[in-house]
Amino acid sequence: MAKEIPDLVAEVRTGTGKGAARQARRDGLVPAVVYGGGEEPVSLNFKYNYLLKLLKQGRFLSTLFNLKVEGQDDVRVICRNVQRDVVKDLPTHVDLMRLRRTSRISLYIQIDFINHEEAPGLKRGGTLTVVRPEVELNVLAGDIPEQITVDLAGLDIGDVVHINDVTLPSGAKPTIQRNFVLANIAAPSSLRSSDSEEDGAEDAAGEEAAEE
Repeated sequence: MAKEIPDLVAEVRTGTGKGAARQARRDGLVPAVVYGGGEEPVSLNFKYNYLLKLLKQGRFLSTLFNLKVEGQDDVRVICRNVQRDVVKDLPTHVDLMRLRRTSRISLYIQIDFINHEEAPGLKRGGTLTVVRPEVELNVLAGDIPEQITVDLAGLDIGDVVHINDVTLPSGAKPTIQRNFVLANIAAPSSLRSSDSEEDGAEDAAGEEAAEE
């Protein structure tokens, strides 16, 4: 199932050039341009507060959007640059690129951990420690997975789940080349305390033996 793509609402900017962009900013708008996809660039405006809210949510530059402009067909886009005021660090211009369904992009995909009740380590009181709740994958724009599934069935205390242990959706590949950790099942605190006490007792016994 493809991930639901969030809408990005903009309006066509009348006029071109720096003068039109400055006027847009005076009107409380953020100028933008969308290009690529075999079509001519189109000048746009975003409502300032609307865009600022999206930027504060994070990962604006790595999110695939469904660009909605009145009077035009919806198109999939990804942000390539957000220019900011050097003093106030507030957005002053946005560059968007159109994507075809066959275009490849890098996006963060959420990980869904399933079958907790079938993991012996969790039944014994272990804790699932999630190192990465999401992973950046390089995927086709027309085939974005909704999530990555990690099956915990059969995992015991001390077991570690790496990215190479997971079956990724067809055509998707991690942007990081190494076999990084996604999660592990840690021992319960009572067991860790017991092990520490045993280790301490063994160390003490060893010291006494050495003194004798």
